[in-house]
This record gives sequence, C-alpha cells and structure tokens, in this order.
Amino acid sequence: MFEAAEALRDEFAHCETELADPTIHADPVRSRRVGRRYNELAPIIAGLDEHARLTGDLATADELAADDADFAAEADEIRATLAEVDERLTALLAPRDPNDACDAIMEVKSGEGGEESALFAEDLFAMYQAYALRRGWKIDVLDSETTDLGGIKSLTAAVRGSSNGGPDDAPYGTLKFEGGVHRVQRVPVTESQGRIHTSAAGVLVMPDVAPEDIEINDDDLRVDVYRSTGKGGQGVNTTDSAVRITHLPSGIVVTCQDQRSQLQNKEQAMRILRARLVAAAEEQAAAQASAARKSQVRTVDRSERIRTYNFPENRIADHRIGYKAYNLDAVLAGDMDALVTALKDADLAERLASAAETV
Repeated sequence: MFEAAEALRDEFAHCETELADPTIHADPVRSRRVGRRYNELAPIIAGLDEHARLTGDLATADELAADDADFAAEADEIRATLAEVDERLTALLAPRDPNDACDAIMEVKSGEGGEESALFAEDLFAMYQAYALRRGWKIDVLDSETTDLGGIKSLTAAVRGSSNGGPDDAPYGTLKFEGGVHRVQRVPVTESQGRIHTSAAGVLVMPDVAPEDIEINDDDLRVDVYRSTGKGGQGVNTTDSAVRITHLPSGIVVTCQDQRSQLQNKEQAMRILRARLVAAAEEQAAAQASAARKSQVRTVDRSERIRTYNFPENRIADHRIGYKAYNLDAVLAGDMDALVTALKDADLAERLASAAETV
C-alpha cells in the first residue's frame, strides 16, 4: 500500500507549485479545490517521509547491532516507532468518503414524544455546540423553529472547522456518524408523577459543499418568498424575507427565515439544498453498492435508531458498535472524544476490511 502511495508525491508537488503561483488566488474556486487537496495529501506525504527515514535508520541499526548492544536497543525503539507510523499511514490511505474533509450541515428535529422530544433535541444541539467549542469549530444556525418551552422542533446549522485543522479534523468526517434517531429515557420536565418516558429526536448530517462542487440548474428551482412567522425583530417579521426553494427534479423543499434579508435567506437555503442533494446522491449510490458499503453509509439515515441516552443510569449506548459508557452528563457537556474515537475506529476497521475483500 505504501509503495503505491508514492505516486501521490507527484500530485502533492504539483499542488505546491499551483499554490505558489500568485495567479491562482484570482480564481477562488480553483484555489479552494487545490488547497483542500493539498491539506489532504500533506499528512500522507509527511508519513511517507517519516516511514522512509525510519526504515533506513532501522536497517543501519540492525547492521551495527551485531557488534554493539546499544544499537540493538535502538533498533527495537525504531521498530516500535515505525509500527506507529505504519498504523497512522494505513488509516490515512484507507478508502474514504471524498467529503470527509468538508464542513458540515446538521439538521436536528424533534420526533416521537411531543414537547419532551423537542427539549431533548435542544439538549442534543447544545451537546454539539459544546463539542464544537472544544474542537475549535464554529456553529452558525441557518434556520430554526422552537417551542414555547425552548425546545427545538427543527433546526439547521452549519459547522465550520478550524482553519489550522487537518483533513481528519473536519466536521463532516467527524459528525457524520451522528446521523440517525437518538432515543432518550428520562423523567420529562412536563411529567408531574416522576415517571420515566422514552422519546426520540432525529439528526441528519450532510457535507457543506461549495457551489462549484454540484451543478444546480436555475430552471429546476421554484423560489417562493413570504413573511417570516418565527421569533424575530423589526425587519424580520414585517417583510417578505423568508424563502422557500423547491428543487423540482428531486422534490426537495428547503425553507429559511432566520436571516434578516431575503438575499441572505436565499443564500442559506441554497447552501442547505446543495447539502441535501449531495446526501441524496450518496444514499442512492449506497443503495446500489455492496452490502458492506451499505452498512457503512446507513449511519446517516434518520430512520435508524443509533443511540440511547439513559438519564437515570447516566448511561450512553451506541447500538451500532456496542459502545456503552456511564458518563452521559460529561458527554452532554461536550466530552464526546471517546465516543467519536470509537465510531471512527469501527468505521476504519470496516473500510480496511472492505478494501481487503476487493484485493
């Protein structure tokens, strides 16, 4: 695998040359595309360089070990380091979703359970906000509909990664495993008898793709404007600033009313539409793929129950990978690292197994 990856050096060098050319910055589309690919390749090339250096050092240490015990000990240390580099490179070179390095569009919606479901949806979004803060990400709410008690009926947000983060730190590649039905077991604030209720909220995570990454024909769109009905100040509820966009070929409908102007709402609605179209295309491709591939991508299906949050036991359980922990309070406060790592590790193992089957 590593030998085949050496061909990536030429592509990386070409990206470096392009980024060093001042004229590239006159073309934002090309600059963004080349920059994204450069960031994806940089850790791979660094890993290959380290692998080559350690391999050479190990050969030298092994050769000298016969005459000097100190070199034998050094060889053992190099082998241990080389094994870590091999593991990291294997993960970087495994087949992956090309959208993993993208920012994300996240939708959170209440489901079964009425007001309690909406309050749980709000708790979920607060968890993602706290986690994003820990990662140095930024979350912008694009559209929302809330209840009188402060719960979330429906909320769409954009999650933007850190400017200095690597491809493995991007929001979509990390948060895509959150897609599905999240079930909660707890005593609702609306329950006077102290009984435990079960309700659910749905999460959908999509890649936040750039306009140039997907072609949308203007003739395929019907754009309607109307007066916002949600909470808002002067200029929001008094003008026809809300926008509804219908993508006629797919039937996808997107509404946005949280921004102050019609133009802003239209821009955000188009952003959501692009993400939904990409997600729909991925779902269609998955339906035509192998069973192994299906099991990998179905985690973005909101119809599948993926996780249970049990408040009385302070327990969180992810049903896809058999993960269970008794730190629900910490997870809801944004400490999702162990859970996210477990999901990524399981996904990597599945991708490597799938790649091995095709060899």
